[in-house]
Amino acid sequence: MPSESEFPLSSKDQLRSVELFGGAGGLALGTHQAGFRPELFVEWDRWACDTVRENQADGFEAVRGWPVMEGDVRKVDWSVIKPGLDLVSGGPPCQPFSTGGKAQAADDKRDMFPAVSHVIQTLRPRAFMLENVKGLTRSTFANYYQLILLRLRFPELVAREGEPWMEHLQRLQREGTSNHEHDLTYNVTSTVVNAADYGVPQHRHRVFIVGFRSDISAPWSLPAPTHSHDALLESQWVTGEYWDEHELASKHRPAKPARFANRIAAIAAGDVAPVGIRWRTVRDALRGMPEPKASGVKGWHNHLLKEGARVYPGHTGSPLDQPSKALKAGGHGVPGGENMLRRVDGTVRYYSVREAARIQTFPDEYELHGAWGEAMRQLGNAVPMKLASTIAESVADHLRAAQLRDVEFAFELTEAALTV
Repeated sequence: MPSESEFPLSSKDQLRSVELFGGAGGLALGTHQAGFRPELFVEWDRWACDTVRENQADGFEAVRGWPVMEGDVRKVDWSVIKPGLDLVSGGPPCQPFSTGGKAQAADDKRDMFPAVSHVIQTLRPRAFMLENVKGLTRSTFANYYQLILLRLRFPELVAREGEPWMEHLQRLQREGTSNHEHDLTYNVTSTVVNAADYGVPQHRHRVFIVGFRSDISAPWSLPAPTHSHDALLESQWVTGEYWDEHELASKHRPAKPARFANRIAAIAAGDVAPVGIRWRTVRDALRGMPEPKASGVKGWHNHLLKEGARVYPGHTGSPLDQPSKALKAGGHGVPGGENMLRRVDGTVRYYSVREAARIQTFPDEYELHGAWGEAMRQLGNAVPMKLASTIAESVADHLRAAQLRDVEFAFELTEAALTV
């Protein structure tokens, strides 16, 4: 798990960023680890802001110096940010597009994509990185999703007063894709990822929207997955390395999954070659942790046992030897019982906040503010830090490479001028 030593405080190579809808800080911690320095951290929720502020007070160095602004991103005075910003990042509220909500999209007052587009128009960052639920890409939202992408691509083509969003979309399609040149445009890429494919011990499907300003020569694509299900199947049911690593005797292992029998046989026969590292499981994530207790565990933050977990149809918990189901921001974590684990013998219990933080790849030293339900809500809304850092590192690499190319080109022009 990440430790504070993995979070450099300052570096001449650090890039400047602004974090929107910062929540408990998962995305911001990931971008910080990738080399960005948040110059403003904006979040409207007091509990989430308190989480960041209390970690600052406790001396967690990664968040030291983050200017936390508690409030609405639409009311921020952006003149406090100097020109030349490298990145705007954030996770706009997902409720307008979540399968667990009313899915009202543009008709939901919590839709903050117009606000994001305004911030990008105002700050003109070299790049942006946004995260949201997979539901945003559902066919139900196809037109509105297209509007979001076009609005991010052409942030200066704002909606006119009283203009319905479908008319705005048609105007963007007409004017944005014409030969008319716009002062501010972005090359935008959107991709759905499963966090488990990048080393997060959790099935969490999310859409990432990444854009580079058109004057930045930085052709970007999502980093290739590093982990795979096939590699997990091989380590569990072909070589047995997984069980050996966890020192689990046969009687303590689950039954071989019948639905993957053919796949396991193909791997064993050499017909399928697993790619990458094995998916990380709940058991991997919780390794080295003591069982939570109602009174807490000495030396462990947020590691209290919450009683009352139970199984019922559609609420069965996350198997220990698979990546966790996606943590949810509700009390039970419904649908599916995502906020509790299921042992090999079928018994269940809720994750402690600390265990859920491990599953979201937060450092053990990072405390979550509030009672169990409130802390779980923050974690359920968070971006896994490891996933954030993986994508942010790729963005940072492309920005630095583009900057280096610009410097080299300027040097060549100067050299050519001197030889004339």
